[in-house]
Amino acid sequence: MAQTLREYHTLFLEELRKQKKAHSTVLAYGKDVDQFIEIAEKSNNELPSQVSLELVESFSENLQQKRYTNKSIVRKLNSLKAFFTYLRETGVIEKNPVSRVIKPKYESSAPRILTKTEYRSLRDACRGDKRMSAVVELLLQTGMRISELAGLKIDGCDLDKRTLTIKDEETGMMRTIPMNNAASRVLQEYLTIRPKTREKTLFITKTCKPFLIRNIRSAIDRYFRIAGITKAKVNDLRHTFIVEQLAAGTPLVYVSQLVGHKRITTTEKYLQFLGGSLDTSTMKIEEL
Repeated sequence: MAQTLREYHTLFLEELRKQKKAHSTVLAYGKDVDQFIEIAEKSNNELPSQVSLELVESFSENLQQKRYTNKSIVRKLNSLKAFFTYLRETGVIEKNPVSRVIKPKYESSAPRILTKTEYRSLRDACRGDKRMSAVVELLLQTGMRISELAGLKIDGCDLDKRTLTIKDEETGMMRTIPMNNAASRVLQEYLTIRPKTREKTLFITKTCKPFLIRNIRSAIDRYFRIAGITKAKVNDLRHTFIVEQLAAGTPLVYVSQLVGHKRITTTEKYLQFLGGSLDTSTMKIEEL
């Protein structure tokens, strides 16, 4: 008996986990494909063989009517394409119905690079809060993703070697990154006031619960406002780190490894925000 889309959906997610895809990636793919399956089931298309180009296009149009951004629609279509590629490669279907779908166009906004005055103002704004001071400083001095910072474990912090071991959100693997003096100093200061608890997550709340991504984001946004920094987001700390390192002459490949870019071409895109030529003869972590 033929298996349904929903049954293959479960197998697809299991395959992603076997490939050690990041938890956030599996979660996003799962939600996107599930959203499509719900639409397909309402029109009595429960089997992979029943999914046509027209059904996928109808799904895309439905998203537009619900005022999803073009960027979100493209992401969902890419998730669907990955799902049906899996079905084709496992012999369930012969052709991928998403391959011929015309995706809406969108322009990616350029990353916001904070000036030295701005990130120093942000640092000053949260100086009285050792936890947030450490959060901001680690994001700014290491270029890690906010999800990676939220997932940091206390046993992954080696103050003697001045390294942090984090779970790479792109590959799902662990990677170790160095800390410069500024990052090491604020981390030591935070650990002196961190509540005593069995909780393994590095950054925690006053009630000893993990400091969640949404709460970290809200707290940093608040300090952006206090510092008078407009149109800035948490990810801009990561963007700023990358550009500052490249500007200081840190080799492109090394920067790519530090921030966990899957492809070096992703790091290369930041070169457009630099003025003048690069000196790649050094290999250091610039302190911001």
